[in-house]
Formats: sequence, C-alpha cells, structure tokens
Amino acid sequence: MSELSEEYSPAFAPFFGFAGCAAAMVLSCAGAAIGTAKSGIGISGVGLYKPDLIMKSLIPVVMSGILSVYGLVVAVLIAGDLSPTSNYSLFNGFMHLACGVSVGFACLSSGYAIGIVGDEGVRRYLHQPKLFVGIVLILIFSEVLGLYGMIVALILNTKGSG
Repeated sequence: MSELSEEYSPAFAPFFGFAGCAAAMVLSCAGAAIGTAKSGIGISGVGLYKPDLIMKSLIPVVMSGILSVYGLVVAVLIAGDLSPTSNYSLFNGFMHLACGVSVGFACLSSGYAIGIVGDEGVRRYLHQPKLFVGIVLILIFSEVLGLYGMIVALILNTKGSG
C-alpha cells in the first residue's frame, strides 16, 4: 500500500462506518418505539370505551414500525460495504456515518410526530369519527419525514469511493 493510500485509509476509518450502521438502527428503532408507545397509550384509552375502534386505531403503530425498516435498509447497505480486507477510506467512513445519522434522526423525529398525532388522533376519533381521514393524512406526512431521511442516506451511499 502506498503512503498516500494509507493517509486516506487509516486503520480507524471503519469505526465511522460501524458508527453509521449503529446510528441507523438505534435511532430509527428508537423513533419506532416512541411512536408505538405514545400511540399505544391512546389506543388503550379508546379500547376502554369503544373496543370496535381498536383495529382502525392501529394505523399509527403500523406506520411507526415501518420507520425501523428504513433504518434496517440503510444499516444493511452500510454493512455490505464494510470488509476487513478492503481498502476502506476515511471518505467512506464519514459518508456512512452521514447515512446512518441522516436516516436515524429523520426516523426518530418522524416517530415522535407519529406518536403525538397517533395518541391525540385516536382519542379525538373516539368522539368524532369524521376526523379519521384528516388524522391519516397527518400521519402520512409525519411518516414521510423518515422516508426523506432514507432517501438522503441512499443518495449519499451511492457516492462511496471504491
């Protein structure tokens, strides 16, 4: 290996790739957990008064679960580029860290928004069923924030150097 190659591919470069992989999984799953927990509280309240509304009220929980899939996709892509025998550059390490942080924090914020809207939405749906379409639209716009983070991460991941 040449001296220039060692300068751009130090031994600690894969650390940033692994950190990006972990950030993608941990932060996106935290967002999914927050969304599920906060929505679940509202669903429990609705179930006490009208158990027949529980199935329609599960939409925020399903949408929260999708956020962890976004993080999983990015983490698998990052992990696929990590190899002990390859010449892993510092550029790739920082790029993978940016990928993980991008999707992770986007899904974390998206899960928080889904949790708040899901909790209040299902409680209000109990009293006024006409709100259902509006609540679902707000939930869709809340979840698309996580999708935007994944799109940015996928675009960043294509910029990797060989």
